[in-house]
Amino acid sequence: MYSHILVPISFDPDRDVSGPLKLAGLLATPEAQITLLHVVEQVPAYAISYMPVDYLEAARKALQAELDGLAKTLPNASGLLIDGHSGRAILDWAENNSPDLIIIASHRPGMQDLLLGSTATQVVRHAACAVHVVR
Repeated sequence: MYSHILVPISFDPDRDVSGPLKLAGLLATPEAQITLLHVVEQVPAYAISYMPVDYLEAARKALQAELDGLAKTLPNASGLLIDGHSGRAILDWAENNSPDLIIIASHRPGMQDLLLGSTATQVVRHAACAVHVVR
């Protein structure tokens, strides 16, 4: 049983967040703090000029609303948006906030993962706490 669980959330269409959320509920102590974390990656400068002025603010509000909705499904859970590169930002947050477990979803690896690596791989290799990968 864990008392401080971090669950990075990806809203990519091929990612199913139900497994990590269910596992967090099963592995948490009754008073555990569960943080659902989504990392907002920077939009390239060439692309931002084609977006409406309020696009980023509206997108952040929508993402926070999704996180808050997911957090309501677990006791003592909260949703948090941060900026950065997903793998590095998750590791930095974990280093600063000391969860005792990270539950992260993974997808079936493809050729791009062999060349570039994946967020789950980076977290598994470098996290200072236990990491549970859900496929």
